[in-house]
Order: sequence, then C-alpha cells, then structure tokens
Amino acid sequence: MLASASWHSTSVPEQTFRLVTLIAAYSGMRLGEICTLRTEDIQSVGGIPCFLIRPHSETGWAPKTEAGTRTVPVHSKLIEAGILTLKDTTDGPYLVPGLETSKQGVRGAALGRAFSLLKTRIGLPAEITFHSFRHTVSTQLRNADANIREVWIDRLLGHEATHKSQGTTTYLTSISTANLLQTIEAISYPETVFKKGTI
Repeated sequence: MLASASWHSTSVPEQTFRLVTLIAAYSGMRLGEICTLRTEDIQSVGGIPCFLIRPHSETGWAPKTEAGTRTVPVHSKLIEAGILTLKDTTDGPYLVPGLETSKQGVRGAALGRAFSLLKTRIGLPAEITFHSFRHTVSTQLRNADANIREVWIDRLLGHEATHKSQGTTTYLTSISTANLLQTIEAISYPETVFKKGTI
C-alpha cells in the first residue's frame, strides 16, 4: 500500500522516499541510521557488501546505543535495485541524496514528517510509523527459518543483548558476516509490495 501510494511531498523527492523505505524494509535500520549513511559506509566485509553503521564525529551523529554500531549486509534485493552504484553516482558525502538537515541537526526529519502525512492520507492507522519497518523485519526474522539464531537478529538490528554475560559478549563479537547475511536474506516480501526498477 505504501509502496504504490502516490507521492505529494514537495520537501522530499519521491525517489529519495522510495530509496529510504526500500532500505528500511530490507535492513530494519532506523530512519536516522539510513539518512546519515555516507558513501564510505558501504564496504565489502569478508567479500560481502555491507552497510557500516558507525559514529560520524564531524557531524556529532552516533547510533542510539553501543550495540547500534554494527555491520549490516546489503540484501540482494537492494543490490538488484542498484544500491551499490549510489557510492559512485551520489553528489556529496551522503549515500541517500535529496535530504536536508534540520535546524536541530537532524538529517531526514522532513522525510519522517512526509511519511506521517502520507500514511494519514492513505488511511493507515496512527500506530503505523516509520519505525514499523523495523518491527516488521524483526517479526519476519523471528518467525523465519530455525537456523537463524536470536543473537544474530539482535546483532543485525543493533539490539542490546538481554543478558550481558561474558559468554554472550564473546559470542556476539564472533558472529560472522556470513551469519548476518544468512539472517538478512530471510527478509522477503511479495513481488507486488515494492515497485520493480532501479534506484
């Protein structure tokens, strides 16, 4: 429904909105994390293209928690859509073009407001927010294949481990990028949900 709705915002280009929602749907990243990605935040880790979510000291932006600093493999659907080419085609330091930074220093604030207006216009309930993409991803992964471990999902989404024993901490630091890729690839949607095409 959201993916096919007509776009009316004058503050955020439609292509930017589509790109950000696509990344959110196939990664579970927070809006602020997506909007502050820089071109150098897509890197190959162990031969796997990944988003690196990390502090940017020059702007003062940092993930919400310690666990929020993490590596998120790029879903194959995002690669198909052309996300990797953005590194070379985007003007400026940010991966996602077309977003302004608010007076409060928040990049993507206008997109958050435009999303709220869109969902109201198409009749979605008030409890649906941009953060709902994150909940959808979390639910999908927890209901997916039994080979996906809870700690892999937590690592991918940047959730704090529920118990910080030494064993858990050691295990979390040794989760391989391949495990995270297996986890991210379990996210799927019907073909009709997102429009075909490239970024």
